Amino acid sequence: MPAASEFELSLREASLRVTRPRIAVLTALRDHPHADTDSIINAVRADLGEVSRQAVYDVLQAVTAAGLVRRIQPLGSVARYEARVGDNHHHVVCRSCGVIADADCAVGDAPCLTAPSDSGFAIDEAEVIYWGLCPDCSAAAAPAPLNATKQ
Repeated sequence: MPAASEFELSLREASLRVTRPRIAVLTALRDHPHADTDSIINAVRADLGEVSRQAVYDVLQAVTAAGLVRRIQPLGSVARYEARVGDNHHHVVCRSCGVIADADCAVGDAPCLTAPSDSGFAIDEAEVIYWGLCPDCSAAAAPAPLNATKQ
């Protein structure tokens, strides 16, 4: 897990100024992967005190554009952000509660799928989202075992 000094280095390498809000956003994403904007704002405010929503939106836009953060938006969900970048991984989303987890790519190299027709595009990435029920929702949906003894 990157420390604040590693975040500072990452920001500088991306030609971004090192600011307290940027460090706080990167820290929030390290601690809360796949967080939505409101969760990030709350985490940043818990760290820094008062900070405007617009400041957090601006930081998210800058660090995403710089490739330090990845924005994902599964169908039916608000935008989510994660600090895990630079590898070819996918996501699994619970249909019931919406929790998101990382799913390492089975192939490894991007793009991991080959389109039947590339329409002239130079394809360099395939985004895969797996859908199902998380362990908690699966357990809640499972029928209760039948009582083996009758009264």
